[in-house]
Amino acid sequence: MATDAAQDQSAPVPRQGWSIIGPGLVVAATGVGAVDLVATLIAGSKFGYGLLWCVVVGCVMKIVLVEGAGRFSLATGKTIFQGWSSLGWWPYLYFGPYIVIWGFVYGAAAMAGTGLPLHSLFPQLSVTWWGILSGLAGLALVWWGRYAIFEKVCAALVGVMFVSMVGAALLTLPNIPELLTGLVPWIPEGGLVNVLALAGGVGGTITLAAYGYWLREKSWDTPGHMRVMRLDNTTAYVVTGIFVLSTLIVGAELLYSAGIAVSTGDKGLLDLSTVLADRYGPWVGKVFLVGFWAAAMSSLIGVWNGVSLMFADFAGMLFKRPQDHPDRRAGGRFYKLYILWLTFPPMVMMFGSKPGELILVYGVLGAFFMPFLAITLLWILNTDRVPREWRNGPVSNVLMGLVALAFVALAVTEFSKAVGG
Repeated sequence: MATDAAQDQSAPVPRQGWSIIGPGLVVAATGVGAVDLVATLIAGSKFGYGLLWCVVVGCVMKIVLVEGAGRFSLATGKTIFQGWSSLGWWPYLYFGPYIVIWGFVYGAAAMAGTGLPLHSLFPQLSVTWWGILSGLAGLALVWWGRYAIFEKVCAALVGVMFVSMVGAALLTLPNIPELLTGLVPWIPEGGLVNVLALAGGVGGTITLAAYGYWLREKSWDTPGHMRVMRLDNTTAYVVTGIFVLSTLIVGAELLYSAGIAVSTGDKGLLDLSTVLADRYGPWVGKVFLVGFWAAAMSSLIGVWNGVSLMFADFAGMLFKRPQDHPDRRAGGRFYKLYILWLTFPPMVMMFGSKPGELILVYGVLGAFFMPFLAITLLWILNTDRVPREWRNGPVSNVLMGLVALAFVALAVTEFSKAVGG
């Protein structure tokens, strides 16, 4: 993706690189949470295979953005926040409140998301307490910033969620000819929101910007790693695309054909586990719940690690710490502070306190993050902030421009929902 083919040839591929897939799978797995899966299920239950093309478009959009973030980091040796800060003071005004409020609200949502399937499997504890235990487990895993262990756990969770959802799709015996008709772009009447949500929800929001930090933790930190980064990124989103496609198949074959509706939010996956258990037996429902938990837990630990790295970099720059200062790295003071912020204050919301104004601000700020990322990458990657050979080529600019427009449209939709809801 992105730069011209001739530019791509200028960086050698490390011999071991082609066999090592890591940060891309982490960023993709972190971005696909329970809410994204339910949005895909609902699209399948409403429109059958009609929005399959959105899954493909969504994967391409994320490949373009993540490649841009990774290319900037490898080409310059700088973090994405250093790139944003080069645009002036205004990114601090947006990103500072956003990452603080986002962390508080997301922390509660992530813990609740892991608590739901665990409570269904083991009802001895409530959703709240299973969620709290999951948050503490995530804290223990990432506290010391050991990337290699974190990556292996993430890969294992991806394997579990992939097998469970792909297995559920195979059980439904998908209609292949009908599935292929879904590759033809089509926007159903009244379905524009579903189109935007499905395309925008395939694998990530703020965690896309964490990719450069995970590349650094992996020690992929020079232009010589450019081609393996692209392989890593593309492979990860192909895997994610298959996973989301499987979710759409389940929605189309199991729900659309039978006229079954599922709840919005995480509880929609509990509804699906009940449908699977009724149709194919209790063990199928339980296996799916394990996959649901794996999807939720991979998102939780990904945020606990990746967004904490971003916060450490942001806070380090705010307090004028040198780039190599321990406070700005994994395991440092700011990194640990944000993990604590993600884990403990949100527990208040787990016990039923949901401050409406805070959630409204969260929704509004969150709606603008993806346009912010797309537009700033388009800006940075076309200027002398990046060495000439790694700037955007014509193809990159067209693709990134289209992605930016799509996310602006999605932002308008999300903003309207946040203010209206």
